[in-house]
Amino acid sequence: MNPREQFGPIDIYLFDQLLKGRIAPGMRILDAGCGDGRNLVYFLREGYDVYGVDRAEKAVRSLRRTASELAPTLSEDRFRIEPIEKMSFANDTFDVVIACAVLHFAENDAHYGQMVSELWRVLKPGGLLFARLASKIGIDGRVEPLGNRRYKLPDGSERYLVDSETLHRWTEKMHGVFVEPIKTVQVEDLRSMTTWCVKKPHILFFDPIGETASEEPTNEEREHSHEA
Repeated sequence: MNPREQFGPIDIYLFDQLLKGRIAPGMRILDAGCGDGRNLVYFLREGYDVYGVDRAEKAVRSLRRTASELAPTLSEDRFRIEPIEKMSFANDTFDVVIACAVLHFAENDAHYGQMVSELWRVLKPGGLLFARLASKIGIDGRVEPLGNRRYKLPDGSERYLVDSETLHRWTEKMHGVFVEPIKTVQVEDLRSMTTWCVKKPHILFFDPIGETASEEPTNEEREHSHEA
C-alpha cells in the first residue's frame, strides 16, 4: 500500500502529531469541521475510535460512505451534520479534537469564542486540541481589515484572522498547556497558516470561557473605523 492510499490527503502537520506519538491507537478522535474526511482516512483504516462533525450535509454524507468502506463496523451517527459551535457530544468525550482549516471561518470574536469553547468542552482532561487556522502572523501589513477581526487576504479570500497574542490569550484563558510552540507557514506572502497544539489540564478550573467579551480591536481595525 502506498503512503497516499494509507494516509489519504492528511494535513502534514496532523501527520507530524502522529509521528510524535501524540495520537495513538485506543484514543477517541473527533474531527470538528471534518468536511469529507480527508484527515480521517488513516484513523478509519487503522481502527481508531473516530467521530466527525460538519455543517455541510453533502460532505458528511461523503464521509459516511468512506467510513462504511474503511471501517464498516462504525455507526454512521458518529458523523453528524451540525456546527462546531453547538455540538451534541457530552463534555469530556474525546482524547483528540482536530479543527483543521475551520476556525478562520468565524464571523466575529463571539463566534470564534463559541467554536473554541465547544472544542474545549468536548475534549477530555489531558486531551490534545490540534488546530490549523489562517492567521495574520508575518503578513500584518498585507491584510485589509474588514471589521469584526475579519480581513481580506492578498489571495483575495476573506477570513477571521488571529495572531500569536490571541492564541496565547485563549490558551491562558482555558488553562491549556502548549505541547509545542505556535508554528506558522507563509505561502508566498498570500496567506499564513498557523498550527496551535494545546493540552487540556487534568486539574479542574472554574473560570467560564463560554461567554467571552469581544477582544480589543487591533490597530488596523481602529484605523479602518476612523477612515470609515
